[in-house]
Amino acid sequence: MTVRRTVNAAMQALIDGTFGCLDAAAETINARLGGTVSKGTLSKRLSGQLGWPVEEVMALEDAAGRHPVTRMLARRLDTRERTAAASLVEASGEASKEAGEAICAALRAAQSADAGG
Repeated sequence: MTVRRTVNAAMQALIDGTFGCLDAAAETINARLGGTVSKGTLSKRLSGQLGWPVEEVMALEDAAGRHPVTRMLARRLDTRERTAAASLVEASGEASKEAGEAICAALRAAQSADAGG
């Protein structure tokens, strides 16, 4: 998923969950920034025809008290944060290694006639 699509999805969820409609979101932006953003402009932003200015994202996030786009951008800075996909690959590798070691131990035990093995 591209960055623009991800931002659009986060903004759509923010608008739907907090403001309920594009008119209310546009009014919020205009009240906070003193601009003349319309419902049509927001519709174009959400469809991907236009990008989201940082000021408008901040205005809606601050008004909602939730910051999904800001958090998404901040995660780019934390190289230690692991994604679900990276965790899955790492866990699969670890499970494969453990299974291989268990099979190896079982074969060694089967080959030795010693109960200690």
